Amino acid sequence: MAAKMKAAIFAEPGRIVLDEKPVPEIGPNDALIRITTTTICGTDVHILKGEYPVARGLTIGHEPVGIIEKLGSAVTGFREGQRVITGAITPSGHSFACLCGCSSQDGPGTKHGFKAMGGWKFGNTIDGAQAEFIRVPDAILNLSPVPDHLSDEEVLMCPDIMSTGFAGAESGAVKIGDTVAVFALGPIGLCAVAGAKLMGATTIIGVDTVEKRLSIARTLGCSHTVDFRTADTVEAIMEITDGRGVDVSIEALGTQKTFESALRVLRPGGTLSSLGVYSSDLTIPLTAFSAGLGDNRIVTTLCPGGKERMRRLQSVVASGRVDLKPLVTHRFKLDDIEAAYDLFAHQRDGVLKVAITP
Repeated sequence: MAAKMKAAIFAEPGRIVLDEKPVPEIGPNDALIRITTTTICGTDVHILKGEYPVARGLTIGHEPVGIIEKLGSAVTGFREGQRVITGAITPSGHSFACLCGCSSQDGPGTKHGFKAMGGWKFGNTIDGAQAEFIRVPDAILNLSPVPDHLSDEEVLMCPDIMSTGFAGAESGAVKIGDTVAVFALGPIGLCAVAGAKLMGATTIIGVDTVEKRLSIARTLGCSHTVDFRTADTVEAIMEITDGRGVDVSIEALGTQKTFESALRVLRPGGTLSSLGVYSSDLTIPLTAFSAGLGDNRIVTTLCPGGKERMRRLQSVVASGRVDLKPLVTHRFKLDDIEAAYDLFAHQRDGVLKVAITP
């Protein structure tokens, strides 16, 4: 009889429940990881609400830190008992998308077109990380050893939040001396602030209304903050920039209002870097888009994954140049993950990220 484990399972829209299911079996290219720490992402809340469809019975979660329990017969370069992380995105390395240089979109094309987000498998198309064990596909490409001197919580942001936030600045091509506006200072927006600073932005404007988030944003690199409840965001940013607008705006929430504001504050030729997960159609206003003649760019990014990305992000953490430990505001056992979802989904008690430990 197969061994059982506890896992957070999508039951139906509005319900993610803790249940038992078999410990995953692995193939020759896979690894079985015993989870030591994981977390809940805003995307998981979209799944909970039924705004992003996944199969019923799927284990949710895509941010694993753990220890190698078992290696597939073809996996080399790692050892059982080794501490590792793996990215939320687990590219195969040989798909059409990977070979085109866009491994986050790893997945087959069809005669009906390309299916986006194919590289995001955990908690989307295969069982995820909010469990006692997880199967990591294409392990050689996706496992990244964790240095002994870094704690689980120090690297917990690397698999998704840090990689995504930094990618917002990277896709926006932030340059030395740039002015950047970041809309919504949740975990991804805060990481976008840190990424923009690392890339050389010297004026970073953070937009939110939660004082704790505004405060953390200032420690991570914001030179200015705007509370959208007490000021007109677009007017405030244009005043801060003396009417020039920003070189890059990073949208990190996924709403029409933040997207439109991010577009309106761009300088001519500026870039809107969109990270938000949108749950309804977007409208691009004529004036905000300069009737299509503003030389602006709109770029989107799915969290970069793979072991080299994870190695680089861990190097940033180890260097001390970015401290993301304050983002972990709450801690729960896996047994209490339903309570953790309730807290996180309703954004109570100043929650940013929760650490889940089996």
